[in-house]
Amino acid sequence: MTVYLDVIWLLNFFFDALLLLLTSLVVKRKVNKWRILLGAFIGSLIVLFYFTPVVSIVAHPVGKLFYSIIIVYAAFGFLKFRYFLKNLITFYFITFMIGGGMLGLHYYFQTDIAIVKSVIATKTSGFGDPVSWITVVVGFPLVWYFSKMNMEEIEMTKIHYEQIVDVQITINEKKILVKGLIDSGNQLYDPITQTPVMILDYEKALECVPQSVITQINQLETFNFDNIDLKWAKRIRIIPFRGVGSDHQLLLAIRPDEVCILTNEKEIRTKKVFIGISHSVLSSSEDYNCILHPRMLTHSNHQSA
Repeated sequence: MTVYLDVIWLLNFFFDALLLLLTSLVVKRKVNKWRILLGAFIGSLIVLFYFTPVVSIVAHPVGKLFYSIIIVYAAFGFLKFRYFLKNLITFYFITFMIGGGMLGLHYYFQTDIAIVKSVIATKTSGFGDPVSWITVVVGFPLVWYFSKMNMEEIEMTKIHYEQIVDVQITINEKKILVKGLIDSGNQLYDPITQTPVMILDYEKALECVPQSVITQINQLETFNFDNIDLKWAKRIRIIPFRGVGSDHQLLLAIRPDEVCILTNEKEIRTKKVFIGISHSVLSSSEDYNCILHPRMLTHSNHQSA
């Protein structure tokens, strides 16, 4: 049996990096990419240890636990014990989840992948069976992406909908503070980029969007860019939508610099959003001035308040 140690090490390096990246997304940790790569490099070194006399130590469950602690410490650091323990447990959970998916793909396709002392190897001579490499190289990213998407869906179901929060909108260095309603019924996306769209009150939009743009809100079929500054024209998007009891309509949307959602527990910042301008006042009692898209609370950077 031929074992390509350099290829196996490189695969483990990328796999560890993806596992650590997914861990950071799940626990909402803003981690420097260099720390992720450092943790992945340390994790990949275990492949080399399996061909040294210390194999009995690193192969032992206690040795694996200690090694995992080093990896998580390198990637996420140590602020407090509870913080570190959550990172470690999540890392194990992600690893088992991805590993289970890979094992399922392995038995589904009946490839010739073998596990030699917990290291992926191939039984064939030469560069290996193409099916086995496809399972490893293609299957792992697919399982990783599927897991990431499902984690976000689980997180969305935990969001306390119908909650009013403070929202800070920044456009061209101009900031406004409004009240936002987290509404699970808002499922509006830009059809081209699949970017979520929040809805902003017409009157509040006047505080951060030029009058020349706002005045055309009811004439979107013949929108005129001639009298609009170029820096604003680049931000504008016309988005089709269907309201309740109405046919297809058009919505004027603006790409902001950033939207910051301020809750009791954390600050949620996102740049991946469009701000659609409502044709009318959203709340007659002015309880809120914008309607947030639930996806904004997952495709974002979370910071403790």
